[in-house]
Amino acid sequence: MTRFALTPVLAEASAAGRAVAAFNVIQIEHAEAYAAAAERVGLPVVMQISENCVRYHGSLAPIAAATLAIADACTMPVVVHLDHAEDVSLVEEAVRLGLTSVMFDGSTLADDENRAVTRRVVALCGSAGISVEAELGEVGGKDGVHAPGVRTDPDDAARFVADTGVDALAVAVGSSHAMTDRTAELDTDLIAALRSSVPVPLVLHGSSGVPDSGLVAAVGAGMTKVNIATHLNQVFTRAMTARLEASPTVDTRTYLGAARDAVTDEAARLLALLALH
Repeated sequence: MTRFALTPVLAEASAAGRAVAAFNVIQIEHAEAYAAAAERVGLPVVMQISENCVRYHGSLAPIAAATLAIADACTMPVVVHLDHAEDVSLVEEAVRLGLTSVMFDGSTLADDENRAVTRRVVALCGSAGISVEAELGEVGGKDGVHAPGVRTDPDDAARFVADTGVDALAVAVGSSHAMTDRTAELDTDLIAALRSSVPVPLVLHGSSGVPDSGLVAAVGAGMTKVNIATHLNQVFTRAMTARLEASPTVDTRTYLGAARDAVTDEAARLLALLALH
């Protein structure tokens, strides 16, 4: 199936009262797992390549080419998304390579600069039919992110969208990146207020730290895209380690295949969970 931009996929999910899961690609096995999971449950999926992943591989092109090929072969809609890009030149490369969505992260910039650069990214991507997500508020590491002072203000969020023209907005509502335990408590009242104020779909980053019940509640309150990475990395690592401990081998296909299968199962479960309504 042809790869999809983020905007129509989120619009369809929002109309149906569900959310779309966005999973991070690090190795090719991740992308294969997400495509298999999407086909198993009959739902679209977002495959995300982060700027950190690009640094790990040394460039965007090889991992993007593999992910795009897997997306094109999938029978369900797939969005191939550049995540947390802070470098505009990387966004430009993503456009050239055929990715269908980008998340420009200017959250570390001064507010005026963030808005100005985000507008440039929106103009660049809009001419190519590529969706743009941005971030307002702080969805950083665990320290301090749960304090009310770093939550996204609904009025400011509405102004940010009006100023920049972004297609989706990541907001800070109590989650945090890289959490390895699922103990985060989301502010669903704030999510509902943001949903009422912001005219574009809301995105939840740092969702690995949110328990299932919290994810379902977040979707009910108005979240439309839910990013999950660390949790699936844990699943991948546990399955790989268990296979190696049970059957020591130098054949990487054996343990990477076990990890891919485990991630397929969990990704399918999460896709279905976020479709509950």
